[in-house]
Amino acid sequence: MGSNLSNIIIIVILVVLVVVAVIKSIPHFKGAGGCCGGSGGAKRKKKKKLSRVTSVKNVKIGGMHCEHCYARVQNALNLVDGLSARVYGSRNLAVVKSERAVDNEEITKIITELGYNVESIK
Repeated sequence: MGSNLSNIIIIVILVVLVVVAVIKSIPHFKGAGGCCGGSGGAKRKKKKKLSRVTSVKNVKIGGMHCEHCYARVQNALNLVDGLSARVYGSRNLAVVKSERAVDNEEITKIITELGYNVESIK
């Protein structure tokens, strides 16, 4: 009888842990909080002013789920000399303006090194 009681207690504890984990995960699945290891409170740096814009590329990005993800991508692109980017998270889109010739591979490399996928560049 003691063995059955201890098994029931273990099962109840496991069920409680699963329920708590699911409840704590709800904000993540709604797109809030940090899904990429971030705190969800990352600040986006403003896009840079370029002396002249020679091209504009729309980059569709997969794998971004929260404000921290959007900020990471936007900040990484804005660190590159000659690029100015704005990420629109609701559309998983980065609009990248450049004042120099920039190839798609350079943009793709920046984004994939952050752990996201480039779905298309137009």
